[in-house]
Amino acid sequence: MPLEIAYGHATLTGPRRENEDFCGLITPAGPELDVKGVLAAVADGVAGEGGGRQASEYAVRSLLTDYYATPDTWGVPLALDRVLNAVNRWLIAQGTAHRNTVSLATTLSAIVLRGRRYVIAHVGDSRIYRLRAGELTVLTQDHVWDHPDMRHVLARAIGLDAHLVMDYADGELEPGDVFLLATDGVWAPLGSRNIAAALAGEGDPQSAASALCQAGLAAGGQDNATALVLRVERVPEAGLADSLTAGRELPLPPLLRPGDVIDGFEVVELLHESRATRLYKVTLRDSGQPYVLKTLKPGREDEAPALVAEAWMARRVQSDCFPEVLPLATDRRSALYYVMSHHAGHTLERLLEAGRHFSISETAALGIRLMKGLGALHRLNIVHRDIKPANLLLCEDGRLRILDLGVALNAGMVHEAGAGNAGTPSFMAPELFSGAEASPVSDLYAAGVSLYHLLTRQYPYGEIEPFQHPRFGDPVPPTRYRPDVPGWLEAILLKAVARDPARRFETAEEMLLALERGAQQPLSVPRRTPLAERDALRVWLAVAVTSILVNLVLLYLLIV
Repeated sequence: MPLEIAYGHATLTGPRRENEDFCGLITPAGPELDVKGVLAAVADGVAGEGGGRQASEYAVRSLLTDYYATPDTWGVPLALDRVLNAVNRWLIAQGTAHRNTVSLATTLSAIVLRGRRYVIAHVGDSRIYRLRAGELTVLTQDHVWDHPDMRHVLARAIGLDAHLVMDYADGELEPGDVFLLATDGVWAPLGSRNIAAALAGEGDPQSAASALCQAGLAAGGQDNATALVLRVERVPEAGLADSLTAGRELPLPPLLRPGDVIDGFEVVELLHESRATRLYKVTLRDSGQPYVLKTLKPGREDEAPALVAEAWMARRVQSDCFPEVLPLATDRRSALYYVMSHHAGHTLERLLEAGRHFSISETAALGIRLMKGLGALHRLNIVHRDIKPANLLLCEDGRLRILDLGVALNAGMVHEAGAGNAGTPSFMAPELFSGAEASPVSDLYAAGVSLYHLLTRQYPYGEIEPFQHPRFGDPVPPTRYRPDVPGWLEAILLKAVARDPARRFETAEEMLLALERGAQQPLSVPRRTPLAERDALRVWLAVAVTSILVNLVLLYLLIV
């Protein structure tokens, strides 16, 4: 049962020469409704030679268009903030180009209704109200100067300052909730009591929106009057997470053997088996096309949300650095699994175990490919959390593909699988052992360790066992194990695996550029951390012991 709303909107110019308000609404259907939700926005342009109308219309239209173009893996506040900051930069640039002729600034109040929740984005003095069980609540705060003579002057707005600060808030939806997005031409002359009466008394949102605008002008309003009314008719029985992961209700398949058929896929062989999952090579019987089917072992039903979340993320990564997930409708599956493209090849770990020697140029090329994949992942706000040679597949076509999003995290995800320190200890960044959250920088650390291990078969801080609490000094230079590693590559690896996150590469694109430039524009080799910084306690203990010994010697000499 999807989210259902009724809506209405109205705008009147009033005594002003032109209408500088603008409002808009998008009500998608199907998967887009589940993933992105309903978006509504109202803006009130700052008066000034036509610039106010231009600013308000541009802000609303851009938001309605670009929000739905953002990656599904972005959370709602992140997607709204990225779009609105881009709008702000454009208005600032246009205002600068037409200085002293056009003012391009506007308020904006927007709301996203998604699943069983709502998210608000707001700046300026337009407002968002909620009427619930007869009680009217203002959900936004006016951004005006706190002075009796300046309460009509905006302190914050889109296009007013290069640094845009939006207010964000969220909450639960309930059937019967009524939301009003209104400019000050409505709320200022009417007040809360009249607004509540109009919202409660009118039979449908369109009538309520029209009545509010007319009442605002009738009450002496001297500004444009705009109202957009949303009424929640029905909320989903389950939240967004459940609507996106309906497949978790499917049963787990039994152990499949070669020749078994499941939903049109014939099992060829068992490729891999872990503590909780199984991977099978299968072929689609209609075409003979090979695929990989991933599922859980029987008895692992509690991990079903994580598997569905993994498939959800993998489908949204549009890059040839990852296997492609085959879109399968839930009603086509008799069991819980997902299917991805099959690529012949071996993981880097298996190649190392087989005695494969990786040259300098080959390692650099693999690093470039790895950075392109991580860049694509991080731009979707996804952190892999388990980059290592065992999860890097070198395919027969020469491409490197990143495997296994089983413990990946995404801030806007419907399910954050495996909270805590997921990953393989020897490839985990030092800060993760102290409880810090995984980040793109910790992924880049793991990538650096992986490349280091390809070249040396060693680890920059030594091998770390599970449940061990390691102490990190300076990483061992790879040239200690392999003298032929050139200085430029050593500098890149040491920067990637630096103990301090601030000394590492900030983005995959930065590390990619360093690898592509190579010896032409080499990085400087990171300096070794002074002992006083690595282990201050040991230094001061040594100083104290030395001081005591010197004093004892002096005392002995005085006595003798």
